[in-house]
Amino acid sequence: MSMDASRKPELLVVTGMSGAGRSTVGNALEDQGWYVIDNLPPQLLGPISDLFSLSKATLPRIAVIIDVRGGEFFNELQTYLGQLRARDINVRLLYLEANDQALVKRFESVRRPHPLQGEGTVLDGITRERKELLSLRESADIVFDTSELNVHQLTNRVAEAFATNSRALKVNVMSFGFKYGLPADADLVADMRFIPNPHWQEQLRSKTGNDPEVSQYVLAQPGVADFVEHYVAALKSVLAGYRTENKRFATIAIGCTGGKHRSVAIANRIAALLAADPDVTLSVSHRDLGRE
Repeated sequence: MSMDASRKPELLVVTGMSGAGRSTVGNALEDQGWYVIDNLPPQLLGPISDLFSLSKATLPRIAVIIDVRGGEFFNELQTYLGQLRARDINVRLLYLEANDQALVKRFESVRRPHPLQGEGTVLDGITRERKELLSLRESADIVFDTSELNVHQLTNRVAEAFATNSRALKVNVMSFGFKYGLPADADLVADMRFIPNPHWQEQLRSKTGNDPEVSQYVLAQPGVADFVEHYVAALKSVLAGYRTENKRFATIAIGCTGGKHRSVAIANRIAALLAADPDVTLSVSHRDLGRE
């Protein structure tokens, strides 16, 4: 008989772009009680997972950091992940992403070469690595985009997602502006540009979706209340499915043009309605608020 998903031992594989914050994530996981192993060849994932059978108390939570430093061994990571998922182990893949500009800046600040740049530039190495990691990026259970995060913000993000043994689904409802790009770590995206823009209301232009006047204006527009009601109902079905599949972190992105008015107001409203679910732990973030 297969072990109940909520009782399976946990193995978290951390990978992603060089310079995207793997060391910071590893330190943050250790602070939250995870047993962290850095720079592990994928071939050792099986033997590491055998540690679960040696535990006589609470099943351990093990995180392994695997990246392109493993050279040719790294290419077999997908194969070994597939083998582990066939066993009674809760294996999740956390992928750390960042845009080219952020990665180049980080490598230049520490004056270190990219592990794949060879005789080329740092950007050449980043481009090559992004191509090699594409299949892992697409199969990741959790994606953190660290482009705009400092060390403390990334540490807090890890704490939100992995701090306790709670089986509650952790949901981040995020507002954003389409003109600044889609959030790379969004699981679901909704577009609020069908709502009249408060920017064109002189008395509302300088305010944000956090202000009651803007929120009331946005929510009072024709069709908006119905949209929010139906979208939240659909989200509840999706989130229930995530829990069934043992996915425990999700980002719901709500966008408008600049991420200042409509998306902020709607994200706040959606979060308020989801907050009644006892199986969901909610956080709200406004990615682009203040950028204008």
